[in-house]
Amino acid sequence: MPVQLGVNLDHIATIRQVRGAEYPKPYDGAVICEELKVHGVTLHLREDRRHIQEHDVIEIKKLLKGCTLNLEMALNEDVIEFARGVHPYMATIVPERREELTTEGGLDVRKNFDRIATLCRDFHARGILVSLFIESDDDLVKLSKEAGADYIEIHTGAYADSRAGARDAELARILKAAETAVSCGLRVNAGHGLNYDNIMPVLDMKGLEEVNIGHSIISRAVIVGLKQAVQEMLDILGRK
Repeated sequence: MPVQLGVNLDHIATIRQVRGAEYPKPYDGAVICEELKVHGVTLHLREDRRHIQEHDVIEIKKLLKGCTLNLEMALNEDVIEFARGVHPYMATIVPERREELTTEGGLDVRKNFDRIATLCRDFHARGILVSLFIESDDDLVKLSKEAGADYIEIHTGAYADSRAGARDAELARILKAAETAVSCGLRVNAGHGLNYDNIMPVLDMKGLEEVNIGHSIISRAVIVGLKQAVQEMLDILGRK
């Protein structure tokens, strides 16, 4: 079975928020994802609400029939309380700093272990799966399992940003972390910085179920339209 695609729609909202307009709407992107039978839609409700807004999440959740909703969030009680009410299929816990342009690095599971473990119990009681967005480190993988996560999403940013000489080493770390996750009984997703040119080696990860991709797809969509941009990525995944 091909690796599934989760399309991150945040940057549609970024374009909207720059002008304070009502368009473009992430909802319309979700309609296309449903039409193309994409596995999942990812929305990151940030503490500062710089792109996705609560109404985006609510409207898209009501729309989705075939696609799953993956709600990315920091360990922020305001956003966590919202997630309890909207009830996504999965919550992916990520680190977050207001001054960053996009998520930088993985979640510090060790520092936040007790909060994460409590949140896992809370969300599981509500029927919400939990994924932790982490670096490709065996200790963090094992801590994620101990905390009660269902999935890890391996941060592929260092791989995506590395020069040719260092890329093989970064890829090896990713592949090893995935093996450790599978051996621990964790399910595996991956994302950050993946695009049409660098994704194929990542698909060799053991147990990889889904890649979450936003920026490269939305950037491609500016040129060819979102439907074609998503289909091109689905075609790449289908060739593996």
